[in-house]
Amino acid sequence: MDRGVIQVYYGEGHGKSTAAIGNAIRIASEGKSVIIIQFLKGKNENELTFLSRLEPEIKIFRFAKSDECFEALSEEAKQEESMNLRNGFNYGKKVVTTGACDMLILDEVLGIVDEKVISPEEICELFAAKPEEMTLVCTGRVLDEKIREAADEVYNIAPEK
Repeated sequence: MDRGVIQVYYGEGHGKSTAAIGNAIRIASEGKSVIIIQFLKGKNENELTFLSRLEPEIKIFRFAKSDECFEALSEEAKQEESMNLRNGFNYGKKVVTTGACDMLILDEVLGIVDEKVISPEEICELFAAKPEEMTLVCTGRVLDEKIREAADEVYNIAPEK
């Protein structure tokens, strides 16, 4: 079996999630299984409905419950939403430890690190627990240096003009 890698797509530019989903389609077209866990995406039902057409080859999960952007939530609502996001991350840990797929995409997981819902160390522990053949992809705007060092491949998506 092929050796999986740890890829990180980060930066201020558009297309990080798109790049990850493109990789998911490529992997799924090879008959391999993909799980996508989306964080901080809100409840864009049109996007989720479209992406759900890729099932069962690509399974998509969202644990966020709020319709609003995380930064706009009250402190009480942020605490509740943080628990939902942490549940999503814990599900990701279970996927990794059980080897439930060939590729796991944690879409906007770097955002929940930036929001201090989880720590960079928790991401690095997840990387260390990854089965050798699994590919793990993380996306988000801000990249912590510890995560950068632990990843195999890092892509900065930034506008030039």
